[in-house]
Amino acid sequence: MVADLTPERLNKSCLCITLDRDELALQLDREAGEPGYFKNLTEQRPHLFSNVPVFLSGSALTEMHEIVEAIEAATQLPGYRDAVLAWAPDISQTDHGPAGALMGYDFHLGDEGPKLIEVNTNAGGAFLNAVLARAQMACCADAATRFKDRLMSGFAERIAAMFLAEWRRQRGLGSPVTIAIVDDAPPEQYLYPEFVLAREMLTKHGMDTVIGDARALQYQGNELILDGRRIDLVYNRLVDFTLDRPEHAALRAAYQNGAAVVTPNPHNHALLANKRNLTLLSDPVALSAFGLSLPMRKRLTGVPQTRLVTPANADQLWQSRKGLFFKPLSGHGSKAVYRGDKLTKSVWAEIARGDYVAQTFAAPGQRMIRLDGEAASRKLDVRLYTYKAEPLLVAARLYQGQTTNFRTPGGGFAPVLVI
Repeated sequence: MVADLTPERLNKSCLCITLDRDELALQLDREAGEPGYFKNLTEQRPHLFSNVPVFLSGSALTEMHEIVEAIEAATQLPGYRDAVLAWAPDISQTDHGPAGALMGYDFHLGDEGPKLIEVNTNAGGAFLNAVLARAQMACCADAATRFKDRLMSGFAERIAAMFLAEWRRQRGLGSPVTIAIVDDAPPEQYLYPEFVLAREMLTKHGMDTVIGDARALQYQGNELILDGRRIDLVYNRLVDFTLDRPEHAALRAAYQNGAAVVTPNPHNHALLANKRNLTLLSDPVALSAFGLSLPMRKRLTGVPQTRLVTPANADQLWQSRKGLFFKPLSGHGSKAVYRGDKLTKSVWAEIARGDYVAQTFAAPGQRMIRLDGEAASRKLDVRLYTYKAEPLLVAARLYQGQTTNFRTPGGGFAPVLVI
């Protein structure tokens, strides 16, 4: 490879359009089993897919994986588990066995290496990104040889094995007869098209899979029922992470009583994705007290310092707000998050009341694209999809504004090329 084809330089200078949209349409229509699937998808979501890839060094990917391993190692320590479960609700206390399907770890890339921004238990986009990565054309000299990343090989097989493993972590033997992918009003969800891809992928691997509205579930005779069928395993895409809402009472009861395997579930969220956990994961003194090894603590320097907003520290956080990012404890999908340098006093009054964390700002990476014939800059983040800390897929998102939004011309999901 030419010496100057570093990921940083390529992200700034490679303006090639690599996405073969005809090939993507062919692949998606085939994977979904629906002619016209791609056309309908992109008409309603014009900024879902970017035309360009994001370049990432192998060392950065290794660092991301090591941070994930360190986080999940911390969750195995009794002291850490006690601490994070102490601020979790009752439903999160019991471990039924599942480790959490398709975890998502989001990173910003900077001069000091990858910085973990957020952990997600119902991370979306993996199934769409798996197809997107296969519909790329060559560009930028021999960087094109990196399109066939090792994480892409056997993705469908690893996904099927993951759900079987989740079943056996709770049931011990056998396999689920029927899997339900559940959310509220699934067809109305922005990422509903990937529910279709997941359904088809699992069905092809011998797992009868349906998509269902969580509000239509029924709990009868210690069985979870959807449209008259018993559901054995639930792939949970709800953002009601603790299943508190009244319309989710049936799923809540089935989960608590072990009538169905639910993944990811409230226990997974409490251990891994509660934003308050970042206050511990970014605190080396606390991690040492829990017994996390020094090498693992060093990896977690990739987690920006995070503090709980309280009345006691509110004034100090306001004074230092320009270097902070504020996130609600119960938020999801970048809702109600604020860059400190953009805060108004009225918004700050809401944050200062509590239920927010303040995270040291880690600037997102940058990707140059060609838009209407002109060069334009887009922010980027990278998501590592994992199961039990092992990578399943890596993908990027390009955007403008404070957070990812899928409303940016030239933005959207982008494949990651590891070089």
